[in-house]
Amino acid sequence: MNQEERNALRTALRQSRNSLSPEQQQAAAHAIQSTILAQDFFQSAQRLAFYHHVDGEIDTSGLISTALTEGKSCFLPVIDSGQEEFMAFAPYTADTKLVENQWGIAEPPSPDTIGSPTELDVVFVPLVGFDEGCFRLGMGKGYYDRTFSFKIFNRGSKPLLIGLAHECQLTEPFPVASWDVRLDAVITDKKIYRPDTA
Repeated sequence: MNQEERNALRTALRQSRNSLSPEQQQAAAHAIQSTILAQDFFQSAQRLAFYHHVDGEIDTSGLISTALTEGKSCFLPVIDSGQEEFMAFAPYTADTKLVENQWGIAEPPSPDTIGSPTELDVVFVPLVGFDEGCFRLGMGKGYYDRTFSFKIFNRGSKPLLIGLAHECQLTEPFPVASWDVRLDAVITDKKIYRPDTA
């Protein structure tokens, strides 16, 4: 699959995701939230990173609200101005005022970020598409792959990377590059995909 074909697949998957009605989007978010709240990894985690959803991505606001209510520490990704190829993670609370970054994605304005992503227990990851082996097709900017590249060599290291997706984002296996980071699981409104069961 060349870059042109990869971009065509991204476009088709984004159109599929965006064709869902607001009611379908909300139902998927609720179903995924219910699944996650029942998981041991969520119940035991104390430091969780989420994302601010855009473009038909799974809405994480309910999960964030629950995590904050349970006293967990929540974080959102920020593009580090000092290292623009990587993401950092800034604390998020119900009082945090978000600002748009250069991609139009809301992020905390706080310069206070955690020292290393390994300090997080769980990171919920947005995606455009995924296969049953839990390889992720993102927006093509590479932030997640670069930031969590250490997990290529040490898959068991923290944090857990959990992709969130609509079932319609599942695609046939696609060629992966040496820098592609495999997710620890992908949770859709229908099931949980894990690489060891693919």
